[in-house]
Amino acid sequence: MTPRPRHTAASRGKKLAAATHNTQARSIDADKDVAAAVHAWRRYLRAERRVSVHTLAAYDHDVTAFFTFLKEHLGKLARLNDLNGLRPADFRAYLAQRRDTGRDGLLSSRSLARILSGLRSFFRFLERQGDVSSAALNAMRSPKLPHSIPKALNPQQAEQSIAEVHDMDKRPWIQARDAAILTFLYGCGLRISEALELNGADRPTRDTMRIKGKGNKTRLVPVLPVVRQAIDHYVKLCPHALAADGPLFVGVRGGRLHPRQVQTLMQQVRSRLGLPDSATPHALRHSFATHLLSNGGDLRTIQELLGHANLSTTQIYTEVDSTKLLAVYEQAHPRAEK
Repeated sequence: MTPRPRHTAASRGKKLAAATHNTQARSIDADKDVAAAVHAWRRYLRAERRVSVHTLAAYDHDVTAFFTFLKEHLGKLARLNDLNGLRPADFRAYLAQRRDTGRDGLLSSRSLARILSGLRSFFRFLERQGDVSSAALNAMRSPKLPHSIPKALNPQQAEQSIAEVHDMDKRPWIQARDAAILTFLYGCGLRISEALELNGADRPTRDTMRIKGKGNKTRLVPVLPVVRQAIDHYVKLCPHALAADGPLFVGVRGGRLHPRQVQTLMQQVRSRLGLPDSATPHALRHSFATHLLSNGGDLRTIQELLGHANLSTTQIYTEVDSTKLLAVYEQAHPRAEK
């Protein structure tokens, strides 16, 4: 098995450094002691918690927006002593403001829960430093999240989605690239970000490969021959030189492919095939897990393959399988309707 090259880690480091620069450049509507505490919290998230770039950006945005809210709410720049005096009602007022100012209407419960999670992270950090108590924030309940189960494609729909991209672009190398990406997502159960962050040197050449996922956790995933063949075909046709330290999957101009482009691709696929709106790139990952479970895969193995930190996250796929079995039973059993 080929070890992950140093340049891959370096490229991720550059990405994280860029996100770090952006968050540090963001001004905070609070006094200098609070601003210093926010900067220290950011360093803690990066260096000790090693959160993802996306989590760091989201948490930073939510906490920065909180101090902008407090400036108007308190009528002055917030100080550390002011944070000690906050009550649950103050935090609820902030959540209410954020809920009503979403880009597309009301923010979802999931978004509000993320905002509350970011605030708790910051206040617990301050509490460990001995600066502020987080009791008021801890007394709040997180918004109730709607229970949903992963929406997977059936095996035929997954295969049709991959086959369909061969007719969607006149350029053979684009056809091969799109087919390789979808095959990769479905065949290995990858997140879209995991696939698109791979560099040329990460190109799978053996039966397994290492993938770095959320929280910088590395896992070993098997690579089916059909996946390697699809990627090899794309690499052979690609008109751009795929450098070892450059992106494996590139766009028309040779730059790293953006997740939005793959999402648009799946949007076109589901329109052509009449698939539901749930047929997204991430649905191929759900399909990977669901089909493994349906064919006798055990939850622990699927948990490792998906890179889930907790088995409870993987257990949701048992509900998908149970729903499918119940539907088959109701259609096939002669006494089901009775």
